[in-house]
Amino acid sequence: MQITLKPEYETFIQAQLDNGHYQSADDLFAQALELLKQQITYEEWLTETRQKITVGVEALARGEGVEGDVVIAQLRDRLYNPQQ
Repeated sequence: MQITLKPEYETFIQAQLDNGHYQSADDLFAQALELLKQQITYEEWLTETRQKITVGVEALARGEGVEGDVVIAQLRDRLYNPQQ
């Protein structure tokens, strides 16, 4: 695979190599791709979480909420009496 970079990216990469932040351009690209994968995973999680929040807010608007004391008691029960 051959990749053509914009001059400003080439300058940035060279500066990172010159500063000793990376041993090679391959190392830099590996790190960049890993960060991109993490960002994509985060964005997917964020989208799912926002959808869940919307569902929860809609349920609350319909009066389907659970009192906080009840939720805390349920969480404590799960923590201290896990099903085996």
